[in-house]
Formats: sequence, C-alpha cells, structure tokens
Amino acid sequence: MEITGFTWAVTIAVIIALVLFDYFFHVRKAHTPTLKEAAIWSAIYVGLALAFGLIFFAVGDTNHAIEYYAGFITEKALSVDNLFVFMIIMTSFAVPRQFQQKVLLFGITFALISRTIFILAGAAILEWWSDAFYIFGIFLLLLAGQQLKSEFSSAEEAGSEADNALVRFARKILPVTEHYDGDKLRTRVDGKKMFTPMLLVMVAIGVTDIIFALDSIPAIFGLTQEPYIVFTANAFALLGLRQLYFLIDGLLDRLVYLGYGLAAILGFIGVKLMLHALHQNNLPFINGGEDVPVIELSTGFSLLVIIGILIVTIAISLLSPKGKALRALQNAEKFAHRYTQLPDDAPAEQRQEAAEKMDYWTHQAQETEHRYLEELIEHKDRWSAIIRAAHETRLEDANRRGIPALMSQRIVKTDGPVLAPDTNGKDNEDSEPRN
Repeated sequence: MEITGFTWAVTIAVIIALVLFDYFFHVRKAHTPTLKEAAIWSAIYVGLALAFGLIFFAVGDTNHAIEYYAGFITEKALSVDNLFVFMIIMTSFAVPRQFQQKVLLFGITFALISRTIFILAGAAILEWWSDAFYIFGIFLLLLAGQQLKSEFSSAEEAGSEADNALVRFARKILPVTEHYDGDKLRTRVDGKKMFTPMLLVMVAIGVTDIIFALDSIPAIFGLTQEPYIVFTANAFALLGLRQLYFLIDGLLDRLVYLGYGLAAILGFIGVKLMLHALHQNNLPFINGGEDVPVIELSTGFSLLVIIGILIVTIAISLLSPKGKALRALQNAEKFAHRYTQLPDDAPAEQRQEAAEKMDYWTHQAQETEHRYLEELIEHKDRWSAIIRAAHETRLEDANRRGIPALMSQRIVKTDGPVLAPDTNGKDNEDSEPRN
C-alpha cells in the first residue's frame, strides 16, 4: 500500500472528526457514563481500530497489517497502564466524577498532539542516523527496569505524578481556588478572577502525557519504521480510551501484575531494537563498522509474543491469590455501599439480592490473607467504616422485618476494624455460617 500525502490528509481528518464527535456528543454536557454506554462505545472504537487494519489486508499489504496490529496492541496495553496514573491524578485532585470525562478527553487530545510531534521527530532521527536504534533499544531496556522498579513503589509514590514540579510552579504563580466551579478553568471569587483546580489537573495530565510518549513511541518504532503505521496505531489506541476508563474502572486495580507484563513487553522490544541495530550496524567500534550476523525477530513473531505476555499477565492477575484478594476487598466495599444507597421503597426482592451480595463479599473479604491487607487497603479504617455502616443499616432493616441477619449481626458486634488481624486469613471452624 502506497502511503501518499492524500492518505495522510484523509486519515488525520478522520481522527480529528472522531475527537470532535466525542467532545460535542459525549463530553460537552457533563455526566457519568453508564456501564452500558461505556461498553457500547468502547466496542465501537475497538471495532474501528481492528477494521482499519483490514484495509492493509484488503490491498494485499500483509506486512503493514501485521505491523499495525502489533503496534496497536502494544500501544493499547501501555495506554491502559496510563489510565491507572490518570485515575491517581484525578483522585489526588478530587475531580468530581461527572467532570472526569472532559479531563480524559483533554488528556487524549494532548497525547495525540504530543505523540505526533514525537513520531515526526523519531522518524527524522532514524532517517538521518540509523544507529539511533541502539539508543532507542537501550532506552526501552532502561524503561523496562524503571517499570519493574515502580511495581515495588508505594501508592503514595505513584500519586506523586499529580504533584510534579510544573504543577507546584503553576500553583505558586497562579491564583487557584480551593474548590471546583463545575468544569470551568476560571471562576470569580469575591469579584476576583481565579483559576480552579481543574487547570492544575489539566497541567498534570499534560505533563504525564509527554512522559508516556517517551516510552510508547520508541516501543512502536521497534515494531515498525513506517511513520504512518506508528501514527495510526497510536491514534486508534488513544481513541476510545475515555470510554474504556469507565468500563474497566475497578478492573484496573485488579490487574495487579500488568506492570510486570508491560516491563516484559518493553524489554522484549528493546532487545528486538538492539538486534535490528546490530544487523544494520554502522558504528566503527562494533565489528569494525560491519553488520553483525544476528537473528532478527519478525513482526509476526513479535505480535504473538506481545499477545502471549498480555494474556498470561491478565490471567495471573485475576487468578492469583493477590488478585482474588483485591477483588474480594473491592466488591465488599462496592456492594456494601450499594446497599446503603437503596431507596426506602426498594422491592423486597431487590433488597434481599443486595444483602446476599453484600454478605457474600464481606465473608470473602474476611477470608483474605492478612499479609495482603497493608498492601491492598490504603485506608483500612475508612474501608471498615463503610462495611460496618452498611451492615448496621441492614441489621436495622432485618430487625424491623423480623428476619435473621447473622452476618450483619456479627459485623456490628465486632469491636475494632472489620478485618481484625487475629481473626483474618484463617479458616475458623467455629465461626458463624454466612447468612
């Protein structure tokens, strides 16, 4: 397939149209997307991305098709990891949930612009100096090590993404209010124009976008050197990221080993780049400036490796004891909160179903091994308060209706945290059965 200026123009126009459509029809009016809405639009954007790759197959350009799919999957995986940092930033700044869509769309738009600049710069560098592949490869290997290091960092260290130097500088020189005014960047306080925290959120997101581009662009150049493929794979990986955020919100935390998988992918592509650089070597101090006879990994093989790493990583995350523990703790809190939000006139069947889910996941949380608690629950007291309040509400309702609520009764009678160290993580034969 010949990549012409017309091809570029049409593609860029389509990408811009999709971003504008997202803004005017989904984000302009602040709201929190439902799970159904997020699922439908996530499927649409992923479908568009997959369909785009078929165009290369249709014109008989199999090599570019494989390169595109390998690049798209890699960039999508890196983007999902980036969503976790976005979530930390918005939590740090306490962005109201109904305004998070606009923040995400800004992040996606800024990422498209910054990555396009990096793509053009990367392509020019490789055209001018082919041995830059050595630098790209070493850089990716270093990033893989940094990714592994971050997996051993605390949540507080991860949250520092929202407290970078540029944000602190902006807070010092600009008059910023303590509270949001809808999704506005500026507001008036006592007749004085001031910026809202929304501006600081945008600055934090923009800075992290640039940081993310530094690892994603070299990674995809390790799979293809065609700038058009690099651009389209990045663009389609970013489009639909907003909907994906709300679709897998909660699942992000459950992918406890995703970082290790991404480190493996970055390391693998780094090695691939180093082999490619050796195969086309021009450096006089390596093999006298001659090509080094090393094996080169095909893009098709790379695609299979990347998919395999992601499948294994996701499976281990969801099936491992740590992943199951996190799922139990998250669901215990979620279903406890949902029970407290039931209206007074909720049907008895709905109330019973909600109570059963709350009981089940509370029991699962109590069976969690204690060694995971410090790592997985950032604020155990707050977590325990949510669970206890829900079971107190449920117990009052059960007493009024004259029905048993053994789990809730046990929780309410427990002194101290719901997950007490002396009772947690053991099979208590003498414990009361679940209700």
